[in-house]
Amino acid sequence: MTANGKFISLEGGEGAGKSTLVSRLAHKLKGLGLGVVTSREPGGSAGAEAIRDLLLSGAEDRWDARSEVLLFAAARADHVDKIIRPALEAGHWVLSDRFADSSLAYQGGAGGLGIEAVRSINAFAVDGRFPDRTLVLMLDEGSERAKVRDAGDTDRIGARSSDYHHKVELAFRLIAAEEPERVRLIDASGAPAEVTQRLLDAITDLLP
Repeated sequence: MTANGKFISLEGGEGAGKSTLVSRLAHKLKGLGLGVVTSREPGGSAGAEAIRDLLLSGAEDRWDARSEVLLFAAARADHVDKIIRPALEAGHWVLSDRFADSSLAYQGGAGGLGIEAVRSINAFAVDGRFPDRTLVLMLDEGSERAKVRDAGDTDRIGARSSDYHHKVELAFRLIAAEEPERVRLIDASGAPAEVTQRLLDAITDLLP
């Protein structure tokens, strides 16, 4: 019988390099002989990708925090059912660029809904399938990097004020303090190879 894989999410504020580092970490894990599936949120499955367009396009005030968290939860439920759970049951490792902790930090913390309220909504949406390890990338200049990367064409959530994004960072720190076994803060400064090694070091205990 094939052993279940592990589920790792990469989190953090805007411009922390999550997408690049998911790819680099996947390469490292494949080099260790593991089967790896990479994905992203919002999105990952066909249904979730359709909801992604609703969430990230349009005016900044298109949705309030409550509507956002429910849309994210709907997308996440489909993502888990169609992509994440089948991959884990097949013995693969799943690396996701964002997952439920983004909702806890963005809508729960910065959006004012409360982290516990958003956690409850997401526990139902994912049927309890939270990541085995969540790695939160911390980078002081992340917002500035995102502005350069997006060249003024950022999505409706990324375009929010610096105060909002500061609250997101504080919420991630609080989540990590509350769940130190599952959630680890990772210094995202320095060369990508150095950051990738920090990520790998933070999941060594999960490796077979």
